[in-house]
Amino acid sequence: MNDEQRHADGMKVRREVLGDAHVDRAIANTTEFTADFQHFITRYAWGEIWTREGLDRKTRSCLTLALLTALRAEGELPMHVRAARRNGLTPDEIKEVFLHTAVYAGVPAANAAFAIAQKVLAEEA
Repeated sequence: MNDEQRHADGMKVRREVLGDAHVDRAIANTTEFTADFQHFITRYAWGEIWTREGLDRKTRSCLTLALLTALRAEGELPMHVRAARRNGLTPDEIKEVFLHTAVYAGVPAANAAFAIAQKVLAEEA
């Protein structure tokens, strides 16, 4: 598969997982400085990894939430809480991911994730 096809496949999955509004904002905010990075994440993260058959999207969302929590990447969590809901996770399943993550990544990281997710879920209700 060539890079153009990976990018096209990645954009399709990126839109399905994150939603058109988010992707359209990201594209609209792309600058000359960030264009290569936007192309990279679309091609690699979404077109190479999220398109693989080895894990379903729900499982990928669980992993993503856990990893973002462990990395204290709070800026990325709201987007991926929404994506997790789009990928079929219930609020209770998201809670379980954060509880499980607390054991392995620490209570402060999970505490921040719970606060962020609670706000996002309330906005979505």
